[in-house]
Amino acid sequence: MNEQPQTDLPAAPLSPHRPLSEFYPAPVARQSFVNELFDEAAPDYDWVSGIMSLGSDRFYRRNALRKAGLQGGMQLLDVATGTGLMIKAALELGVDPAHVIGVDPSRGMLAQNRERNPVTLLEGRGEALPCADASFDFVCMGYALRHVEDLHKLFGEFRRVLRPQGRVLILEITRPTSPVALCLMRFYMQKLLPGLGWLRRRNRSTAKLMQYYWATIAECVPPSAILSALEASGFSRVKRTTTGVVLSEYVAQR
Repeated sequence: MNEQPQTDLPAAPLSPHRPLSEFYPAPVARQSFVNELFDEAAPDYDWVSGIMSLGSDRFYRRNALRKAGLQGGMQLLDVATGTGLMIKAALELGVDPAHVIGVDPSRGMLAQNRERNPVTLLEGRGEALPCADASFDFVCMGYALRHVEDLHKLFGEFRRVLRPQGRVLILEITRPTSPVALCLMRFYMQKLLPGLGWLRRRNRSTAKLMQYYWATIAECVPPSAILSALEASGFSRVKRTTTGVVLSEYVAQR
């Protein structure tokens, strides 16, 4: 797939899902709601990630980064870094902490990250990265695509900060196509996990985070739209691979 020429006309905004009025009153309130939700749930986020993945999350992230071509000498940007689970996996693969930058809009998540990873962390959004042009060899994002405002802006920023031949890896949870799998996943994420979260952590924000997580998964645009948006942003070698029923790995090259 050849690199596509860039135009001066910006692409129409592409939201990853419809406005979720059951969680916030209007689209303009989405970002503040998401920031507050993740700030309050930050101390429990790693527990949530572990229980959602049945303990496989750490291995899966590390393996996905390795397969996508992350190597020790690369400059790495982790967008929507959260508590730093992608960064931790990258460091385990031998990436130098001095070559890693993480960006996230949630101060609560960044505070948790700073306690665990000796890397540079910046407050910011994926659609307006506080990073210089052509400064990274690899950009990754783990399970946060559903929380941005505009996929075209996000991917345009990815391309801007990547060096020529730089790579992108996006991990995401995809809504199952099987009615049975969809029913089981809905019950697991919308009912069972929030209940367990409340019993285990006594944090209402943790339970709400799980419910919001499911809503964004259920309403997310299909994988074909994500692949098309990457191509429209000028990326080449765009592809999606899957693990199990719901885990998607999107990779692309500048």
